[in-house]
Amino acid sequence: QVQLVESGGGLVQPGGSLRLSCAVSGTIFSINNMAWYRQAPGKQRELVAAITRGGSTNYADSVKGRFTVSRDNAKNTLYLQMNNMKPEDTAVYSCNAQIVIMYSDSYYVAWGQGTQVTVSS
Repeated sequence: QVQLVESGGGLVQPGGSLRLSCAVSGTIFSINNMAWYRQAPGKQRELVAAITRGGSTNYADSVKGRFTVSRDNAKNTLYLQMNNMKPEDTAVYSCNAQIVIMYSDSYYVAWGQGTQVTVSS
């Protein structure tokens, strides 16, 4: 059983910073891509940032230049550094990971429960 647990959410003022973490635990052979998603009230879930095992990244246009995604493969942990935050960044942020199935080319996607991020003065 694999679990993803996010931490680091909270209330921050506009222009402030937060760092989210997503720790993956359980029986893990390998993890391919990892990603952060967010969902604001009344809106669809959207991809915020993604990172491959090798460290290649991509970002939503709305966060480019402000957010940085990274990962520590040895610790099976994903991070999201959020700077210069705006009220429109307010959402529940969730991480996911492609968990490789041992002795297989297949993987399944596991999700965390999410952490609330609120940007407000």
